Amino acid sequence: MLVIEDCANSNAVTVLVRGGNKMIVEEAKRSLHDAMCVVRNLIKDNRVVYGGGSAEIACSIAISKYADTVSGVDQYAIRAFADALDDIPLALAENAGLSPIEEVAAAKSRQLREDNCRIGLGMDRMNDDDGMHSRDMKEAGVFEALIGKQEQIQLATQVVKMILKIDDVISMGHYQ
Repeated sequence: MLVIEDCANSNAVTVLVRGGNKMIVEEAKRSLHDAMCVVRNLIKDNRVVYGGGSAEIACSIAISKYADTVSGVDQYAIRAFADALDDIPLALAENAGLSPIEEVAAAKSRQLREDNCRIGLGMDRMNDDDGMHSRDMKEAGVFEALIGKQEQIQLATQVVKMILKIDDVISMGHYQ
């Protein structure tokens, strides 16, 4: 690692990336870019949410409860949105090599049982109570920038709305 200190122009930073091959260098560049984007987001808005899928699970629970208060066809759409939010922690569990449905169900159950919206998927160790990987993300120190989470959910929702509009146009015109 090369570190140069006490520069006259301290507003500029240069990061030298080296690797065994081009793929490793490109991956390091992507990781640095991602890290700088997180810092940028935290400068824009320093609010955070707990990670490990806990925010998505908590939102899914809240939206499911709201769906109980709605009648008619809208209730199905609201429940589908809540189910879609579960896909993020399901993907986290699957990518960690865990049983996704069991892990998310355990985390969701624990959030409801303990009334603790910070319970998420802690991949580093098992929970002693049920043998699953759910744990308190505040204790684990796992956070995400709120602005990034908001943008993810808003973008996904906008994409679904566009797809539904296109589907309506095609079904109205009886596309063959």
